[in-house]
Amino acid sequence: MIKTSVDLLLMLMLTNGILLGFPAVLYILLLRDGGTLLPLQLVISGVYLLASLILAAETAAVLWAISQSKHAMRGILQRFLSRRPLLRPAASPWAAPLRPEVSSASTPPVSIVVVAYLPNEQGIILETLQHILTQVDWPASRLEVILAYNTPTALPIEADLQRLAEVNSTLKLLRVEGSTSKAQNLNAALQVVTGEMTCIFDADHHPAADCLRRAWPWLQQGQYDLVQGRNVIRNHGENWLTQLIAVEFECLYGVSHYGRSLLVDTALFGGSNGYWRTAALQRICFRSRMLTEDIDATLRALLRGYRIVHDPQILTTELAPEDVPTLWSQRRRWSQGWLEVALAHQRRVARSRYLDLPQRICWLIMLLYSEGFHPLALQIIPITLSLSLAGLVMSETMFRFTLISTLLTLLSGFLQVFAAMRSRRRVLPLPPTYFLLYGLLSPIYFWFKSLVAVVALSYHLGGRREWHVTRRVNQKAKVQVLDPALR
Repeated sequence: MIKTSVDLLLMLMLTNGILLGFPAVLYILLLRDGGTLLPLQLVISGVYLLASLILAAETAAVLWAISQSKHAMRGILQRFLSRRPLLRPAASPWAAPLRPEVSSASTPPVSIVVVAYLPNEQGIILETLQHILTQVDWPASRLEVILAYNTPTALPIEADLQRLAEVNSTLKLLRVEGSTSKAQNLNAALQVVTGEMTCIFDADHHPAADCLRRAWPWLQQGQYDLVQGRNVIRNHGENWLTQLIAVEFECLYGVSHYGRSLLVDTALFGGSNGYWRTAALQRICFRSRMLTEDIDATLRALLRGYRIVHDPQILTTELAPEDVPTLWSQRRRWSQGWLEVALAHQRRVARSRYLDLPQRICWLIMLLYSEGFHPLALQIIPITLSLSLAGLVMSETMFRFTLISTLLTLLSGFLQVFAAMRSRRRVLPLPPTYFLLYGLLSPIYFWFKSLVAVVALSYHLGGRREWHVTRRVNQKAKVQVLDPALR
């Protein structure tokens, strides 16, 4: 842990030097030669303004949906522009309700796939499986639970897993020999699933009892091929970092993803708590060479005409990283993975005949954001520093524009936190102090994520593709043991 922390500190120092120091020197030299930074200032302020407008639109859509006594509708922008034929996709589900009625009448065969890397997750896998087997509401005769896992060596936990499977015919164990990735485990499971709907969960996820009954109506209607649920943090009380991540997840799953689904009727697969039409998923599969196989599968599905919806009422809880080095490794992989996906798919997204204009614009902005927002946005610091060192001041017009865009960005962020707090009250309330902490620390947290994004970019340019598994449990925690009643 100490070595990891030292490496992280050195990486932060190097990143700050490259990200801020080197540009500041270039800007000073440019200014001394009579150049101007005005075009770059305008671009950066424009990026801030665009980001704040998008965030405000997503938040407003969620607040509007919360206020509705009846089910809200999808595709707000499409319905607003529906009189323009060129904007209308071939199959429009804009009239679909926000959330179909939960029905207990239709119970098709369903497959739940739990994915695990056992050396890392042997301390939590039994608890997860026992939760799914005992808590998820679905007829046992119509359900199969597949544990698709890999391990380099035999582990004692496998004997407990075998005993659990012996007393639960619903559970099937699938050890994927030679696998080195989550994608390979999933692809192996897709060869044996028998359900009409396939649900994917990571090893730390505990889905709500009604998750299947809420997810199936979306697919049953025939307008969507995947519904992504809402992930909330279960270990939020561990420390200040897990509190921060808990609110961040509320802002992501409760506001951003949800608001995007409301506005332009599109969504993404977040890697877990996703409910696929099995036939569609078996055609898409997962690519193990991608660092974020879930986002890659999302884009490939959309580009083949499959439709995705986000439902914040389909809940699962998961574990957040409990220390900064673990969070850094996780987010660095996410950021680099998004960059890979953006470079691989953005041209096809721009030309896709399966996405209408609002959806194409939405996805292009997300992909371009993953490529350059953080390195560009942070340049406001070396620009201000270079102007000061060169004895110059920002023009009054530029200062006002920069100030307005910055204030709007901060305001939209606080508005998102407010919407997340209101949305969370409807499910599993979090203490208000968590949201206050997030609001106070959000500038620092933004800086942290910007550093992660720049390091991820340097990794990609340097050809480094390191995958560090996310440590699931505290080192002091004991390995889970099988419930004696199930032995």
